[in-house]
Amino acid sequence: MMNRLILPAARIVAAIAVVVVPFGYAITGNHGDVLMGLGGGIGVGVGVVFRGGSRSTPWMGVLIGSIVGMAIALFAGGLSGNRWGLIGPSTVALAVGLVVGLDRSSISSYRDVTRETFIVAVLLTLGFFPAHVANGTLLAVRESGFFSLDTLVLVLPAFLTPMIALPAGLLSCRREGWRDRRPPLPLILGVVALAALFAFLTATGVFVEGRGQSGLSLVLVIAYGLGFIGVLLPMGAFLLGRAAIAWLRPRLSVYGHLIDYLRVMWVPIGGFAVGYLTIIVVFAGFYGMLERFSPGAFGGAGASAGITDWLSFSFFTALGQDFLTISPDSVGARLLVGVHLILSAGWVVVLFAAVMTSIGPKLERIARRQGVE
Repeated sequence: MMNRLILPAARIVAAIAVVVVPFGYAITGNHGDVLMGLGGGIGVGVGVVFRGGSRSTPWMGVLIGSIVGMAIALFAGGLSGNRWGLIGPSTVALAVGLVVGLDRSSISSYRDVTRETFIVAVLLTLGFFPAHVANGTLLAVRESGFFSLDTLVLVLPAFLTPMIALPAGLLSCRREGWRDRRPPLPLILGVVALAALFAFLTATGVFVEGRGQSGLSLVLVIAYGLGFIGVLLPMGAFLLGRAAIAWLRPRLSVYGHLIDYLRVMWVPIGGFAVGYLTIIVVFAGFYGMLERFSPGAFGGAGASAGITDWLSFSFFTALGQDFLTISPDSVGARLLVGVHLILSAGWVVVLFAAVMTSIGPKLERIARRQGVE
């Protein structure tokens, strides 16, 4: 039983890491920020798949986890200072929008939305834990005491559940099949309590330095926090996530059909790659030998050109592209390049015709089975 869970989870984790880690390091060199994106993406992606649902396939888990992970890395790497006020609400709301858009049929009430929001928030909280360790947040909690802003940061996604669930429900309540007419009172009270806590922490200088500021400026800061961070940002992120998954889901379903074709094409594709690479290696030897016995046949080569240079030149020649430093100058070099191009193009045409002749009936059977005209 454990093996059947661990192996699929490891595949999802590896696929999300391949997408999120390079994307994160392209934005920032901070290891903690990249780890934050990776952990959050893995938490949501794996959680979506193993919680089940009518559309919770591994590929959808990879897709949702990658989107969430890249969004977290983008926020974490692109913002400075106290970023949690933006990262927390936006990423939780985005993930909830993706989950709601993925399996809309099973989410038809404020209770369902609140449950999904809490589960997503807990998954993000767990996913952020390695980043907290790397960034030293746990050490800061130990030094500043349990009742501190650092402690709030540790549980912020789960703490924001009412503030995300209420606008998500309000944006979904007009959908057909929605059961509730109005939000439940506990959810409204939870939002009011969070808003009051935010106003209190802001006024006392926990979120921003409150001492020495005028009452009007504090009111503006609180209004901005409650209006933009507490309402507009989560609503926008939720709508973006829901619209993104609704647009992507039918367009990515074609890959389910593509897998059947790839199973048939796998061996011919491998045969094509072996033959193509063989031509590249053989002509790399010809180019190097010609330059060895006829110095100056290739401009820019020089005596220091080694096998890697000739392999690179042969590879770009096979693609019909000019190499950056080496060029054929002599008649023999140009003739050799021409022969290489003809053989490369001929290999593509001949092998394509042979492959289509041999696997054509198999592809037709797949098309009939899938109902593709």
